[in-house]
Amino acid sequence: MPSTTVTTPQESAASLSHGLKQRHLSMIALGGVIGAGLFVGSGAGIAAAGPSIVLAYTLSGLLVMLVMRMLGEMSAAHPSSGSFSAHAERAIGPWAGFTAGWSFWVLLCTAVGLEGIGAAKIVTGWLPGTPEWAWVALFMLVFCVTNLAAVKNFGEFEFWFAALKVGAIGLFLVLGVLAIAGLLPGTDSPGTAHLTEFFPGGGEGLVVGLLASVFAYGGLETVTIAAAESEDPVRGVTSAVRTAMWRIGLFYIGSMAVIVTLVPWDSEAVVEKGPYVAALDSLGIPGAGQLMNVVVLVALLSAMNANVYGSSRIAYSLVERGLGPKALGRVSGGVPRIAVLVSCGFGFGCVGLSYWRPDDVFSWLLNMIGAVVLVVWIIVAVSHLRLRRSRAFPVLTWVALAGMAAILVLMAREPGTRVQLYATGAMTLVLAGVGYARQRALSVANV
Repeated sequence: MPSTTVTTPQESAASLSHGLKQRHLSMIALGGVIGAGLFVGSGAGIAAAGPSIVLAYTLSGLLVMLVMRMLGEMSAAHPSSGSFSAHAERAIGPWAGFTAGWSFWVLLCTAVGLEGIGAAKIVTGWLPGTPEWAWVALFMLVFCVTNLAAVKNFGEFEFWFAALKVGAIGLFLVLGVLAIAGLLPGTDSPGTAHLTEFFPGGGEGLVVGLLASVFAYGGLETVTIAAAESEDPVRGVTSAVRTAMWRIGLFYIGSMAVIVTLVPWDSEAVVEKGPYVAALDSLGIPGAGQLMNVVVLVALLSAMNANVYGSSRIAYSLVERGLGPKALGRVSGGVPRIAVLVSCGFGFGCVGLSYWRPDDVFSWLLNMIGAVVLVVWIIVAVSHLRLRRSRAFPVLTWVALAGMAAILVLMAREPGTRVQLYATGAMTLVLAGVGYARQRALSVANV
């Protein structure tokens, strides 16, 4: 194990407040597995894979469970607002913590802008004629102010956002199961009519669905970042990660099974309206589709809030460990306010690029962050190999790494994801080079 001395997570988080209660952490974990990727991005996966999307979500869900298990073990042993970045620094070296942290920061900040654009499109659909950029600016202002005030404000927003998402998807599952069983009044059961062709797109369709499902799980890492600011970090993160297992099975895999049973996989509405809205419309429940649009809006706003929080804490942790500009580590009122402002500014800059340079700079930025989640997961697994000795170690960790390697190979085979893989790889190599150069310079200076 490297001999590099690293500031302990407890020290790095000492200036942050501990305003998150256990109920906040539990709902952040619960809401974190019901993200915008599930509501919005799953339509393209269903269109490509058909009913086999259930298998795709099952396979990627098993991989995510292994990653969260590893991350939960390390975060319980060493709670830190830097999460996987801090673990990578301890396990591999400062260059790895630098690479994981700053690549994830770019991902989260860019995602803030993307989610703001998505939310604005929904609102302008209800209020035509209003400018999208104005709604994005309003959402950004709200969550920037919220995260500047106190961490408990972030916790409260996420608590109620998560409660609404959980209630909505729970009701969706109940209605769907009743309709499939023929027990919903006024609705005829489709039986298995839509499941007769399980692999309509063949192996290629399953691959596309698998890649779509992997990236729908992104965002689960937020709970391990938030754990450092909870009342009882060890108990909080352990409980949250443990219960994430059945949540993945219920919310992701369960809802995919309900959707492909209720709606033909090749229905245009699955992509145009979104799979959840299409499924509810098929049941003939008045206004149900529009209510789901409200839930999608909430999911996008929740993701914006969580990503502003996560990006600011990752930046703060990097600075506290000497891996970033000191100004971002300035804390007042228990909040790294400069980091919050810079993260929001980066996100709003991405929104500007989507309007001003959509075909070159913005497209390049989207490709660059396309595979960051996989890079982070690989670093988590390597860190786990070097830091932990848990049950079934190291077999499950190697299984997870093999799964990630397989996904990288699949991305290289698919024209739609190959550019993302190369762009993310280039950014990762640049960050790793800068991080390693910094590590070498510090080592020489300390001799």
